[in-house]
Amino acid sequence: MELIFNTNGNEKQKDVARAWLNSSVTDIVYGGSKGSGKSFLGCSLIFGDAFLHPNTYYFIARSSLTDLRKFTIPSVHEVLNHWGIPPTMYTYNGQDNFFQLKNGSRVYMLSANYLPSDPLYMRFGSMQMTRGWIEEAGEFEKAAKNNLAASIGRWKNDTYKLTPKLLQTCNPAKNYLYSDYYRPYKDGSLDPWKRFIQAFPQDNKMLPDGYLENLNRTLDRNQKERLLFGNWEFDDDPTVLCDYDAICDAFTNDHIRPTGDKSISADLAMQGRDRFVAGVWDGDVVEIALDKTKATGKEIQQALQQLMVTHGVPRSKTVADSDGLGAYLESYLNGIKEFHGGAKANDAEYVNLKSECAYKLAEKINKRLIKIICSDEQKQRIIDELSVLKSDSVDNDEGKKRIIKKDQMKELLGRSPDYLDMLLMRQVFDVRTKMRFAVIR
Repeated sequence: MELIFNTNGNEKQKDVARAWLNSSVTDIVYGGSKGSGKSFLGCSLIFGDAFLHPNTYYFIARSSLTDLRKFTIPSVHEVLNHWGIPPTMYTYNGQDNFFQLKNGSRVYMLSANYLPSDPLYMRFGSMQMTRGWIEEAGEFEKAAKNNLAASIGRWKNDTYKLTPKLLQTCNPAKNYLYSDYYRPYKDGSLDPWKRFIQAFPQDNKMLPDGYLENLNRTLDRNQKERLLFGNWEFDDDPTVLCDYDAICDAFTNDHIRPTGDKSISADLAMQGRDRFVAGVWDGDVVEIALDKTKATGKEIQQALQQLMVTHGVPRSKTVADSDGLGAYLESYLNGIKEFHGGAKANDAEYVNLKSECAYKLAEKINKRLIKIICSDEQKQRIIDELSVLKSDSVDNDEGKKRIIKKDQMKELLGRSPDYLDMLLMRQVFDVRTKMRFAVIR
């Protein structure tokens, strides 16, 4: 069997196929717009390998099993029918969600939905796959992508001398795809084992008549920029406080140096409540020092005490959210600062202290005045949380500046913005330099 791409079709698809056949390339992103043939391409590469190499294993992953069944599986049948593969050559196991080929190969349909019991997607790390494809990668968290990538190259690759391959297809998205692929591609610093191939609907010569005209007529401005023009830079939300490029730069702002002015900010959490996150600051350089999904009040108290001792941070330079303090730590950590987000702002321009600190944080992010040190998984979560730091468009409180409520952020993220809370609480030392803090005594 051979994979043959029609010369009258999409030249960008053939670029991806060449990268798929290039043994020095292991990571491919096809950043196409609508109508750029992403699904047909992915199905062709995965099933082409599966039929060519007996007893090999592959995955096709999407964020939900429903989308796999409704949208991806029909594309699989379209490709197989295009090749003239008879139904006797394969079966579909609807219970365990995989295609079983007559030659012994399998193609698994994987749902990469978020599970509270598996926040880092470790369930994928133990799989043994030959190669894989993530469809609609703009809907994925980086941790899901990383663990899926860790599963490839582990089944019959040596037998057939097959380089591990991960294909990711997507529309323009402001997640790890932007920071790890698009930006390096644009500035010429993309890792040599990676390929970023961008395609547009106009590249696909096989589109039906009227398709592009219909897109132009039915999509709104934001959708047109992303899905028709393939614009990765476009952001049509004027309420966003932090520039996305500036957010990404926060992790590589090496010009920001420690000053010796140390502090700690902590977002507290107990069993069943969000995350316990603490950052150690040296000037405007912050390192995520504590990150726990569950902790008792005693564990939090001991961890914060040890953090202050280890890094030489006095209690007067340690701030934590008042809800956690009042409920759990009031008798344990006398002298640390309480953060009351609803308290009066230092500057009358803001509706409350939390909004003032949030705007101060956004100002530092946009001016590249903060450096954040953390793991890759934490980095992506922080990027997501800073991206939902938005001003409230409601004109109230005499027009004072305010940010959207935490519940709105939770709705956008699907979780609590605990890293964001930790980062903005630290700004209280800058905005309240001349005001009295609430102190636990």
